[in-house]
Amino acid sequence: MAEDQGQVRRRRVFYIPGYDPIHPRRYRELYRTESAAQGRISGFEIALSPKTGGQTYGWQVAAEIEGARVETRIDVLVWSDIVRDSMSNSIPATYAHLVRTAWTYIGSGALRRLMRLRKGPVIAALYPVGMLLLQLVVALGLGALAGWALATLAGLGTPLVLSGTVGLVVGVAVAVGILRWFKRKDGKVYAYYLMHDYAYSARWKGANPPPLEARMAQFADIIAEALAEDVDEVLVVGHSSGAHLGVSILSDLIRAGRLPQDGPVLSFLTLGQVVPMVSFLPRAERLRRDLAYLSAQDVTWVDVTAPGDGCAFALCDPVAVSGVAPKDQRWPLVISAAFTQTLSPARWKELRWKFFRLHFQYLCAFDRPGDYDYFRITAGPATLGARFAGRAPSKSRIVKPVSKFTSVAA
Repeated sequence: MAEDQGQVRRRRVFYIPGYDPIHPRRYRELYRTESAAQGRISGFEIALSPKTGGQTYGWQVAAEIEGARVETRIDVLVWSDIVRDSMSNSIPATYAHLVRTAWTYIGSGALRRLMRLRKGPVIAALYPVGMLLLQLVVALGLGALAGWALATLAGLGTPLVLSGTVGLVVGVAVAVGILRWFKRKDGKVYAYYLMHDYAYSARWKGANPPPLEARMAQFADIIAEALAEDVDEVLVVGHSSGAHLGVSILSDLIRAGRLPQDGPVLSFLTLGQVVPMVSFLPRAERLRRDLAYLSAQDVTWVDVTAPGDGCAFALCDPVAVSGVAPKDQRWPLVISAAFTQTLSPARWKELRWKFFRLHFQYLCAFDRPGDYDYFRITAGPATLGARFAGRAPSKSRIVKPVSKFTSVAA
């Protein structure tokens, strides 16, 4: 890999989404609208155009930032099809996932240890459990009430056994109907979506299922091809669950010797990471090994979170808290997006209780931008390493080892 000279004229960006079943055009539209907004606020020019060719979904960016013109190609590394396949359409199956996930996190002791880090993401993990149980109680309660009422009315002129049977059938039908209604409204409450998200990691106790491992290998091949191109920087961005996928993908690339000596600078940016939700599980040996390995490599890794994001493990060094920090650990540089400072009071008031939206704020415009600016990082003239050179980690970062499981893959 080439020495980091800091200047960028051409860049490749690979964005790894979190557990998201939505088409990647959503990320293009988000980048288009938010980059325009940030450009108006910060005084730079940025424009998007369609990408031509290639096996991934993406777009081209032409920007004039900090007095320099930069061309960037952004590709989304899509695994939404795997996400959709993992999301059961059956209500009973979802409740089975609930029981299995709760048992995995509680029985392994992971939940109790996660609470020592940040209560916000643990509460976010418990939210779908509580919401789904509440929906079940409401459905059963209303079903029982409807069945009792009908059985009482029917019992006035029919045998007791017959009226009881009619009441039971109606009660079950009402309960099922209410549960189906709750599921149709999940686009507003996200109980089913979040339950499937946490169940995906819990099912394999932190290991990657074979379809995901195969897709990650494909991602590694795509990034390796970009490292052979005439660009100045290849920047990998992992958001939410995409952060721990990125850790393993880049570790595989480096271990396999696929970084050319005179190639582009390779950089890694993680946003709103939830690594401990996986690394604290008993069978996450591969992830823990990769965390330790990548943290000691000559690849700039900047980890950005914010205490205002209740879905992320804010300011938690994912390597250290997982108990696998090597003596020669160099990365990640843990910094805060500081929502309460980088968003105006009015904007913060507007977004404060929109937890899901705040989890995507890292990809959006800030009306009081600080040193973290997604669009300067992805479309500006400095490499990630040059942009944050000399930047001290957040004083509030958490580095105490907390995970019960620290074994790593051979």
